[in-house]
Amino acid sequence: MSRIQQKLASLKAAGKTALIPYITAGDPRPNATVALMHLLVEKGADMIELGVPFSDPMADGPVIQKAVERALEHNVSLDDVLEYVRAFREKDSNTPIILMGYLNPIEAMGYEAFAAAASSVGVDAVLTVDMPPEESVGYLPALRNAGLDRVFLVSPTTPQSRLAAVNEKGSGFVYYVSLKGVTGSKELDVADVTAQINRLKDKINLPIGIGFGIRDGEAAFQMAQLGDAVIVGSALVSLIEANAHQDLYTIELAVGEKMTEFRAAIDRADAL
Repeated sequence: MSRIQQKLASLKAAGKTALIPYITAGDPRPNATVALMHLLVEKGADMIELGVPFSDPMADGPVIQKAVERALEHNVSLDDVLEYVRAFREKDSNTPIILMGYLNPIEAMGYEAFAAAASSVGVDAVLTVDMPPEESVGYLPALRNAGLDRVFLVSPTTPQSRLAAVNEKGSGFVYYVSLKGVTGSKELDVADVTAQINRLKDKINLPIGIGFGIRDGEAAFQMAQLGDAVIVGSALVSLIEANAHQDLYTIELAVGEKMTEFRAAIDRADAL
């Protein structure tokens, strides 16, 4: 059982919902990433989703696109991201880390070389936005052989055939995109998300994490009643952007306050 599977199983047994925050590696500057990762855990993160900067982040909205641009201005590469994880593991051997990104940097490194490097530094799972399960011949075996969970995105428009493939080839959890559009866009339709999650539970045996559009505690409270994990990204990254030119303490203060809001809301939902 992987570290992610163990975490989700223990939380489920305790009647708890996981909080999974996202930050972009290298944003707003490379020396902030590891400190921010530790802060997220201190403020209640059960896992961390770490974005790998890529020049064409097609699934991401303006907030995360700008974060990627800030990281790329510092020439943050996939090798650098793996080094951040290695450094994080010097003090934290328990919190699962999911890398979220796009295929090009991984292809450039090579599937097997990437999987081995990621596993060796303590990565637990990979979510590759532009690698659907139907086209993953060669890629998924490399991740599987390295002991990495394979997390896939599913959305309100995902066809039944793909849901079956995700259920068969994915592991760890499934990332449900709670709205149509890019990260950070629109408002959540709770009734629609409820119906879609019920549909997913009939088709997928994996735990379900809900993300996209979760901007505040109220949204997190609502989603925690539906899924196994709540994933928050743009709300945190926008605070990093607003304080990008401030010292690290100021950035941590803003991010920590928002994390406290999310954690309290999820705990409130779990107490119902």
